[in-house]
Amino acid sequence: MARRIFLVAVLALAAAVGVYAWLTAPPTMLAIAPPAYAPNLANGLTTFNAGGCSSCHAVPGQPDRTRLGGGLAIPSPFGTFYAPNISPDPVDGIGRWTEAEFVRAVTQGISPTGAHYFPAFPYTSYQHAKVADICDLFAYLTTLAPVSGKVSDHDVPFPFNIRRNIGIWKWLFMDGKAFTPDAARSDRWNRGAYLVNSLGHCAECHSPRNLLGGIITSQRFAGGPNPEGEGWVPNITQKGLHDWSETDIAYFLETGQLPDGDSAGGSMVRVIKNISQLSSGDRAAIAEYLKSLPPVDGPPRPKKAAKSGDNP
Repeated sequence: MARRIFLVAVLALAAAVGVYAWLTAPPTMLAIAPPAYAPNLANGLTTFNAGGCSSCHAVPGQPDRTRLGGGLAIPSPFGTFYAPNISPDPVDGIGRWTEAEFVRAVTQGISPTGAHYFPAFPYTSYQHAKVADICDLFAYLTTLAPVSGKVSDHDVPFPFNIRRNIGIWKWLFMDGKAFTPDAARSDRWNRGAYLVNSLGHCAECHSPRNLLGGIITSQRFAGGPNPEGEGWVPNITQKGLHDWSETDIAYFLETGQLPDGDSAGGSMVRVIKNISQLSSGDRAAIAEYLKSLPPVDGPPRPKKAAKSGDNP
């Protein structure tokens, strides 16, 4: 009897190890790169601004948004992450990466060596981006000045520092689906939906998260605790923006000015620096999409947070 129990336990352990290995292994094949084509550098710049690349990857403390040497500290409940160098430097940046490796990193969260990236890198949103846009972004990044220097290692405690476990996290919280336009909506609405849900990765900050760090789908865009640890990120559904017009939203995205005359604060200042570089048409598209979001109640706010500003 004891031998039978032992055998069952061994088989169960072997099955558990097999499932773990299957769930946590990065994909070994890449079949998402398009055929060779002439990159559109203008679209690459648009993608750069829409994706907010400089907000995290520009060297802190200097004004040039294109010095992408990284180093910004990104605090989270799971530890502190440091934005990497994505300049074309061949040693410390992405200067030796191929286009396919870059697409895989941005849309799947997989490094050129096959390791999982931590989801502080918002590939959960970038997975919905068009591959052509990511290829154009890569082409644009290669035109920028290389910046030498390695950034600090992530300060993430056990067990969150085990990268292989991120495979399970991806299985839980990534669907791998490209953005699909809604035929019942206007072209401008679909452009806004695409920018907000993929490149703009707005839900990454403007949605509450569960204990594992995954976005709570039922409260997407409904605001919540600042993932960087201080303050409260506002609700950008019609629960929070019901008094804003599309014009108000577009103007805010261009200038950072709220309808009541106040200004954006916190990390939204960096976001505005990016979105203000987009075309007026893209900002109007984002505004149209946001204005269409139905009202959703967010998580209850602590009294202290409720007293702070509601700036998007």
